[in-house]
Amino acid sequence: MSHYLAQVNIAKFLKPIDDPSNADFVNNLDRVNAVAEAQPGFVWRLKGEGNDATSLRAFDDPNIAVNLSVWVDLDSLTTFVYRDAAQRDIMRRRREWFDRMEFYMALWWVPAGHIPTIDEAKARLDLIARLGPTADAFTFRQTFAAPSP
Repeated sequence: MSHYLAQVNIAKFLKPIDDPSNADFVNNLDRVNAVAEAQPGFVWRLKGEGNDATSLRAFDDPNIAVNLSVWVDLDSLTTFVYRDAAQRDIMRRRREWFDRMEFYMALWWVPAGHIPTIDEAKARLDLIARLGPTADAFTFRQTFAAPSP
């Protein structure tokens, strides 16, 4: 494959991440991340201190968490996001921990071997906010094929 799929999603905690109300989410991060890494098609994910990215401050607001990863293809990511019980069970409870955001996710194709940066991910989120889904930044609802080699 000449291109892999990058994904970013962000979430704004209702309360600071270390608030006891977020404990179930935080305590399940290692488990869900391990499941992601074991999925066929998983390539890479962003990590900060420890085994997750919650220590990274990608935005001025310290309550915004970022998740950035790379997958071999759209099917691999879709299977994890929508069909894996560990991921699905946690995300069904997202309203307990996170504020609603209009633009919180972007997908885009990267050359195989490229590791996207937080700034690149933020630019893709901005692109969707400004233009809607395009071949340069899209969502699960409106996808675009990988560029031809």
